[in-house]
Amino acid sequence: MSLQVPKEALDFFKKLEKNNDRDWFNDHKLEYKKIEKEVKGFYNAVFSSLKEHDDLDKMKMFRIYRDVRFSKNKSPYKTHFGGSFHRAKPKLRGGYYLHIQPNNESFIATGFWEPAPADLLRIRKEFEMDDSDIRAILKDENFSSVWGGFVGDEVKTAPKGFSKDHNAIDLIKKKQYIFVKKFSDKEVLDESFVNQINLSFKAIRPYFDYMSDVLTTDLNGESLI
Repeated sequence: MSLQVPKEALDFFKKLEKNNDRDWFNDHKLEYKKIEKEVKGFYNAVFSSLKEHDDLDKMKMFRIYRDVRFSKNKSPYKTHFGGSFHRAKPKLRGGYYLHIQPNNESFIATGFWEPAPADLLRIRKEFEMDDSDIRAILKDENFSSVWGGFVGDEVKTAPKGFSKDHNAIDLIKKKQYIFVKKFSDKEVLDESFVNQINLSFKAIRPYFDYMSDVLTTDLNGESLI
């Protein structure tokens, strides 16, 4: 396992941004494969760190090839590394994501990107019934100093079946319940980066514990698993 992101990874993507075509990539494919192997070692190091304090069942590092079928951007290759770390379901909910991209575009993200319709309704119903627990988590100084507040898409006024005047409408109208933390290139290349990722993800646990409890019970608190 690699405990550090190689500088060559960022350098390669800077060049790929300017030469995003199959001919250039094929000429530099061996270079990419070498870098990819090192970066995968870094993702595995993050995975091992997370497993020390959470129950994870797999890590997935995404391929560099873009699906351009329905995109206006026809560039064939991504100019970043991305990978996710999966918690053991159905008891544990939520997920972790690591994105490595040059020009200070790297970030980690966590939470619920695209909740299934049933899960999204359950979350909204919980907030409609009682938003005190989630407010306490979001306001906690240790939590907010690492993650700030929610980011992600939301409806303009209120989802169907909910009042736009509800005191928790700021939470209810969200379609995603995610947090994002950005990193500079200097931070990404530092030897402490794997530890910074791990500590940040560890800080999300109060939120994950709460949401896992919500999503594995009905509104009466009865277990669904």
